Amino acid sequence: MAKTALLAGWGDMPRLWAERAEARGEDFIVIKIAEEITAQFSDLDCKEQTVNLADFNLLLELLKKEGISRLILLGKIHKEKLFKDFEADLKLKMLLASLPNFNDDTILKALVDQFIELGIDVLAQHYLLEDILAKRGILAGDPSAKLKKELAYGFKTAYNLGRFDIGQTALVKDGAVMALEAVEGTDEAIKRAAKFGGPGFVMAKCSKKEQDFRFDIPTVGLNTLELLLEHQAAGLVIEAEKTFMLDQAEFCRRAEKEGLVVAAASFDKGEMILNC
Repeated sequence: MAKTALLAGWGDMPRLWAERAEARGEDFIVIKIAEEITAQFSDLDCKEQTVNLADFNLLLELLKKEGISRLILLGKIHKEKLFKDFEADLKLKMLLASLPNFNDDTILKALVDQFIELGIDVLAQHYLLEDILAKRGILAGDPSAKLKKELAYGFKTAYNLGRFDIGQTALVKDGAVMALEAVEGTDEAIKRAAKFGGPGFVMAKCSKKEQDFRFDIPTVGLNTLELLLEHQAAGLVIEAEKTFMLDQAEFCRRAEKEGLVVAAASFDKGEMILNC
């Protein structure tokens, strides 16, 4: 059986995948990024290792030593760490120096290429997780015609933002952009939108036009929901079949109860498509 490495960043996704991999009898090892550890795996029947974000050569050597033939990247790596007293090892320093820019896709694609050079197959992030990709339609609430228009505006804005590999999230209100996600991440973008727009804003999250499913699939979960409810957002629209929705039943139940409209849409010829 092929041996898989789960490279685990921040959040709940790595743990969810590990539970499913164990249930299927997969042969896997968890390699935790030291700066991003949130999930625990000690109760699972798998080996664990920890590496620092800067120790890229150590990671590559570990993959070779463990005989890894497949790898899956799950969990967030907070990009701002690259700009705060970050001392990369020589291997990573040379890799970063060769890149034309530090956009997310540029960095992640370069890392993936390094794994492939070792003969490792990098799996799509939805391997074992396809059921938590949101299906198209209204998932909570009953949007008015005005709110649907706002959702469509936010969705188109987020889609175009992704084309430039800047971020995945746009926040809008009354036909104006309140915040665009950049290096700070979704949570801080939500707070900024609330600061400038007040209650009633809409959040939209989209994948990139040519999304590489091996990394950076958009994700929303209960933490996102809590922030949206705390700041009295009116709606959330995500891209159907291309966005992970964690704890979907609970997410939608709470959104419905609190009056937050949640939709999953597709983008076709410049238009938002909501119908199933």
